Amino acid sequence: MTTDADNAAIAALTQKVVAAWAYADAESFASVFTDDGTMILPGVFCASRDEVRTYMAEAFAGRYKGTQVIGKPISIRAVGPDVAILLSKGGILQPGETEMSEAGAIRASWLVVRREGQWRLFAYQNSPLNDPNAVDAAA
Repeated sequence: MTTDADNAAIAALTQKVVAAWAYADAESFASVFTDDGTMILPGVFCASRDEVRTYMAEAFAGRYKGTQVIGKPISIRAVGPDVAILLSKGGILQPGETEMSEAGAIRASWLVVRREGQWRLFAYQNSPLNDPNAVDAAA
């Protein structure tokens, strides 16, 4: 079970990512991950903090240049005393956008672990909220 302080620290990871993105700071973005943390985005797989840092540095100079990201927790559930799952909603705002578009909206899963007293991101994955090519699993 996580405490209120744990939940606040876990939820704060989303805002650390938002702040790092606002400054196109790949180092700060990667710092929320464990050394062996993974990140899966559509078409992207990073298998370590170093790979996350490298990918984000390239993306901030290219495909994410001038963008902003928004995100907020929608659920935090403890898996064990030092492991939790954070679910969030948000997405990428293109340059000039102030509202999330349907095309940019995502849901994300964050597997977080407490290491050396700090909550860190161990595995992150997101999916588009409105993917017209998605197969309806309930069908």
